Amino acid sequence: MDDSKQTCSPERSVDPSLVSEDGKNVKAVLCQRCGSKVLCPGMALFAEKELFLPAMRKKTSIGQSDGTFDGDTLTAHWLVDDMYTFENVGFTKDVGKVKYLICADCEIGPIGWHCLDDKKSFYVALDRVNHE
Repeated sequence: MDDSKQTCSPERSVDPSLVSEDGKNVKAVLCQRCGSKVLCPGMALFAEKELFLPAMRKKTSIGQSDGTFDGDTLTAHWLVDDMYTFENVGFTKDVGKVKYLICADCEIGPIGWHCLDDKKSFYVALDRVNHE
């Protein structure tokens, strides 16, 4: 499941104003729906990793499975190595070996991904959040 390639150099399609020279987030990371702060500036590293995230929904719908998920394969993420680094994030119930990250205030998500096999890797998709 985790055989995808990961690098920490900004990809060409990422806005360069979001990533510092040392690869960290320059701006605060916010929920697209309610504006709640997910991460403070400088707290996450940019990482390229191909991950599938189900379509954005309320928390109650994410774990329900009829065998298929609508969603996106995303490659640009903020990588956090400690769940206590987040300002405001929630987690879904286990979906296989994965927990999805959601906004703790409005419960929209998933905005990110965490594999239960790797206790130090929490990914937040750049396309699923705003930056300010």
